[in-house]
Amino acid sequence: MLSSSPPSSRRIHFGLGLALAAYVLSFFHRVAPAVIAPDLQATFNVGAAQLGNLAATYFYVYTLMQIPTGVLVDTLGPRQVLFGGGLLAGIGALLFGCAATFETAFAARALVGLGVSVTFIATLKIIALNFHERRFATMTGLTMFCGNLGAVAAGAPLALAVQLGGWRSVFVTVGALSLLIGIASRYGVAPTPARGGDRTQWLGQLLRVMRNRHSWPGFFSNIGIAGSFLAFGGLWAVPLLTQSHGLTRTAAANHVSLAFLGLAFGSMAWTRLSDRIGRRRPVMLGASAGYALLWLLLPTERIGVTGLSHGLFFALGFFAASFTLSWACAKEVNAPLSSGMATSVVNVGVFVGAGLLQPLFGALLELRWSGRIAEGVRIYATTDYHRGLTLMAAAAALGFLANLLIRETGCRNIHDALATKQ
Repeated sequence: MLSSSPPSSRRIHFGLGLALAAYVLSFFHRVAPAVIAPDLQATFNVGAAQLGNLAATYFYVYTLMQIPTGVLVDTLGPRQVLFGGGLLAGIGALLFGCAATFETAFAARALVGLGVSVTFIATLKIIALNFHERRFATMTGLTMFCGNLGAVAAGAPLALAVQLGGWRSVFVTVGALSLLIGIASRYGVAPTPARGGDRTQWLGQLLRVMRNRHSWPGFFSNIGIAGSFLAFGGLWAVPLLTQSHGLTRTAAANHVSLAFLGLAFGSMAWTRLSDRIGRRRPVMLGASAGYALLWLLLPTERIGVTGLSHGLFFALGFFAASFTLSWACAKEVNAPLSSGMATSVVNVGVFVGAGLLQPLFGALLELRWSGRIAEGVRIYATTDYHRGLTLMAAAAALGFLANLLIRETGCRNIHDALATKQ
């Protein structure tokens, strides 16, 4: 039987820390294929399209699990969800590090995606249960900041670790860490108090969230903005910089690290600004417009030649971070008891976008591939990469247009007010 007394502040923050640690590892898994792409191609003898599908498997599974995760955290609570997710992600990472065939690596990547797919929504649920709603966006920004530390680690630090010990040992180590975090979550995260009919009425709550037209603009915004950023930074940025602009893998990985560092700082900056001024929509519109315009600068031969390229990649992440406000917007137009489901519906867009754009980018590279191979890795022309960048720019523009439909909430829950108008 669950205790009726509220958890202590220390336990709340310890549980939140475990959830954040799991989220850090989930971001690491998103971005790691960008740095080890040549190793994976050489190890499994695959081309860009197959590599894109291998990387995107994470996003396919993540996408399918978002709404079920929202239901699970609203019914079972974050503790059980983080426990199960940690075990699955750990086993998947261990299997990936030991994979002898492409098919095994594919299955392992899917298992990792299944395990880490629960971490973000579980973290948001912990925040929604234990912090004031006016701090929700800022706390979400803090979550994204921490998560992006995992992405930064999957840049230059991962490139160095691969040089020292090989990519397989890295994933075995990460797998062991996931198992430890999962087990610790079982005992360290506070149980969620039972709330009346919560566990029997979840289907009705989910349907109300999905029928709410104000839930969906953030979904489409995330397809374009978060999807394009993760698809590029999580796989194709390093091959672009090494093959089209002549950078070393370490130098290219530094650019990826800077992009995700920009995303980390942008997550904190845009959410705090939004909470401070009490507005969501103008912040999202301004930042997403800047993000879309930055894609026009990427197909230039000057990238990697001047220090400006470092600033460009940082700015790309900084302005992309506006999508972190989409979860607050979704939460604030739906019933408080459905916060997990509301944020999960919007979060699906992030991974639909990345899951579609990663292999599409690879397919555009293969479209007019010359047949050139060096050390087991396919080499693509600059014009091939430009086609992929055009796709990313179009997706970013879609994200900006979707933000025009975002409902302004004034940084408070307006579900009841919306319901009375219908």
